[in-house]
Amino acid sequence: MLRIGITGGIGSGKSVVSRVFALLGVPVYDSDQRARWVMEHDALLREQLLAAFGPDTYTPAGALNRPVLARTVFADPARLARLNALVHPRVGDDFARWAAARQAAGAPYALKEAALLFESGAYRTLDRIVTVAAPLAVRVARVLRRDPHRTAADVEAIIGKQLGEDERQRRANYLIHNDDQHLVLPQVLALDAALRAPGSAAEGPGS
Repeated sequence: MLRIGITGGIGSGKSVVSRVFALLGVPVYDSDQRARWVMEHDALLREQLLAAFGPDTYTPAGALNRPVLARTVFADPARLARLNALVHPRVGDDFARWAAARQAAGAPYALKEAALLFESGAYRTLDRIVTVAAPLAVRVARVLRRDPHRTAADVEAIIGKQLGEDERQRRANYLIHNDDQHLVLPQVLALDAALRAPGSAAEGPGS
């Protein structure tokens, strides 16, 4: 089974594109959603996060306190690196188990959706990478519509901590343009057909 990563900067629309693949019957692993689940249900990771970031990392009910954790690490590169070093390997293990189950079920390929696919090193465990691309202005406008509590400066600060768009596209095997100029569905259908084609698993990665 091919393991395909799908990534893109904030506001690129990678989650929307992933949902289109899911409608075609493709298994999709949402790294952000699963990371939250792992952080709440992996006992060892909970202990590590509490030790590293303090008791406010979780609510009294035991749920991950994402706003507090985000404030704790966002402006501190050392703390952010520590968080990633703890969480990414556990999410990687979770994905490996998930992918093995989909392979056993006979899926020709599966998608791993992740914003930080390159930054985390997770791309090394995947066969191909899809980058969803959109111009900066479009991405900022989308995020501001989606998250009215954010400012343009907030969004640009997040973008500044992500891999540059040119580099993200350069390292991809496939590009999907979600720029409000190109239709997304034909691009997804064409890529889905290519990934299901006999012999596609034998083709090496292009990056």
